Amino acid sequence: MEEKKKRKVQFNIIKNDPMDGHKGFGKGVLSLNNVSPVIIDVDECEAIIDIGALHARSVVEKGIKFLPNKEEVPNGRPYWLVWVTIDRAEEGPYYAGVTACEMTVDRSIRRGYKSLPEHVNRMDKSIKRHIIVDHMDEKSKVVLRDFLKNHNADMWESSSQKLKDDLLG
Repeated sequence: MEEKKKRKVQFNIIKNDPMDGHKGFGKGVLSLNNVSPVIIDVDECEAIIDIGALHARSVVEKGIKFLPNKEEVPNGRPYWLVWVTIDRAEEGPYYAGVTACEMTVDRSIRRGYKSLPEHVNRMDKSIKRHIIVDHMDEKSKVVLRDFLKNHNADMWESSSQKLKDDLLG
């Protein structure tokens, strides 16, 4: 029996613009083709790509009722949901937008905290090529930096100096 190799999850990579040349309804709508959600488990110092987070269906989020007040989930385990947008320049693809959102989950009570408006706004900011990671804890910044560098060193090298500075502290 052959062992099945576990497929490595990749970032959503740039496709041709689906609206290219189209001037009608929907022109100017943001595309999710180039954005990928990265979940950082703060306690485990791990980062994974979980495409399910695009629709609030990541492994971390499944089965959890999210509450708008952090105080209602005092024993929540900390996570960061990081929206990573890839773009292409002459040198090749790079991390164009990277924004982080806080999230906590307490599996024992099936409750968690996240601000849905913040998650949506940060996804939008990432798609619009913003870097918003300075509010993350230092340990999580290192996890994210190492994850992005190890995932694709060339994309890391081609990325903005702001991203590197914000993640290198």
